[in-house]
Amino acid sequence: MNANSKRMVLLRQGLLAVGLLVLVMPAVAAAQEAATEGYLPTIVKQSWSFAGPFGKFDKAQLQRGYKVYKEVCANCHSMKFVAFRNLSDEGGPGFTEDQVKTLAAGYKVQDGPNDAGDMFDRPGKPSDHFPSPFANEKAARAANGGGLPPDMSVLAKARSDEKRFPQWLFNAVLQYQEYGPDYIYNLITSYGKEPPVGVTCPTGNYNPAFIGTTPCLAMPQPIQDGSVTYDDGTKPTIDNYARDVSAFLMWTAEPKLEERKETGLKVIIFLIVLASLLYFTKRRVWSNVAH
Repeated sequence: MNANSKRMVLLRQGLLAVGLLVLVMPAVAAAQEAATEGYLPTIVKQSWSFAGPFGKFDKAQLQRGYKVYKEVCANCHSMKFVAFRNLSDEGGPGFTEDQVKTLAAGYKVQDGPNDAGDMFDRPGKPSDHFPSPFANEKAARAANGGGLPPDMSVLAKARSDEKRFPQWLFNAVLQYQEYGPDYIYNLITSYGKEPPVGVTCPTGNYNPAFIGTTPCLAMPQPIQDGSVTYDDGTKPTIDNYARDVSAFLMWTAEPKLEERKETGLKVIIFLIVLASLLYFTKRRVWSNVAH
């Protein structure tokens, strides 16, 4: 067998090994996750306006999502990394500065100490961050049966499936970065389903979308149809509530998403032009040189 034949055999064996790895690794990863976490959550992908390389936030949807957060989620969940003034930032919900001042003034923010050395409450200002609904972690646990409601500032980016191979590779190729809002949407809309045989939640609520050691979580169903009245006439359904607040939390987690995508597009165009110029320059320089 000559050298070329040996190289071809080795190449075929290498390609076969890679193919087998791609086929086997998803099953292995799923088995490992099932062994460590007990089950695989059911997450159904949704369609979002901000998905893909050219995606943008729907400002009306972000404003509706903010209202759902304020009237429902804010009763238990903080959003400490977001300031009121961010609501008027470019690429966000699109509130005006006057609207932000009015929204901020509707919150009570602890300040101080004053001249007497005491802390006091005052109306919020645009520069303030969203206040926590609880004084401290112990108070939050005491009010929620021992469970600690997570901060929602970056929740949509904190929940991802990138730990599973080769899922992270497919996500990079397909530009799928919406697992977080998909998860939040599925979690809110998956309450009330019957658990499968052998699964019980004696101290919690069954939810097949929950990411944890079991499909049981302490949080009860947070919202019902008609809980929040939309100002723009959108139907007040759980599906719309879940979709809108998921989009809003995606914005709080990545407020510069639109700017990042615009910058990325400009960089890609620049690289294409640069590569073309380099190619034609190479052709011009070496066109009269014998090969």
